[in-house]
Amino acid sequence: MQLFPVTTTVMLRLVRSIEQARVRLCLAGVAAAAIGLFMGAADMPATGGVPQYDKDGKLVFPADYRQWMFVSSSLDMSYTENSPPPGVHIFNNVFVPREAYESFLKHGVWPDKTLLLTEHRAGAENLSILKHGQIQTNIVGFEAHVKDRRFKDGWAFFAYVGELKPAREISHDSDCYSCHLAHAAADTTFVQFYPTLLPVATRLGTLSPAYLAETAAAAHPR
Repeated sequence: MQLFPVTTTVMLRLVRSIEQARVRLCLAGVAAAAIGLFMGAADMPATGGVPQYDKDGKLVFPADYRQWMFVSSSLDMSYTENSPPPGVHIFNNVFVPREAYESFLKHGVWPDKTLLLTEHRAGAENLSILKHGQIQTNIVGFEAHVKDRRFKDGWAFFAYVGELKPAREISHDSDCYSCHLAHAAADTTFVQFYPTLLPVATRLGTLSPAYLAETAAAAHPR
């Protein structure tokens, strides 16, 4: 979410969205574009922090996610070589419902029905008085990582790019699933990138054996 992996297909769609967004920025300004896209999300039904599905089993977009706990943020983060092209930058902001966050603080794992949402925003330079660095601008897409017993192995991934219509589960043949099983620090999530939660999982002893072996190998290379 980025704090779980963006697949090649999703990355390409995000890049196209960013290029389209740049046109909108030139025409309407950063603030107008950002507000317009956000209001589009706000028109969707709120979920109250619990994943909801339509009659076809697609995940309904959680319009109230901005009321959730902010977990972490990254810039141009990728677990593959398929990074954005030069000049294209993506911020990734992760949110989780407060109840799920508080449960993790107590147990070091996520409760069933947890929905972690990554919000992807375009980065921009040389705006207003900005001389160095980057700021976040408009939304270009979302990814969801859902813990729910209804899915194979209890987890599923979803992506939203463009209209925020209910999203179909990403196939379990995708490398999202194998990557999380092999590298995620706790409960199939990349808690190693969540600075307030990694110490919790460490203290409660819920770090995955695969992650512990990976970090041990990195600390003592041959």
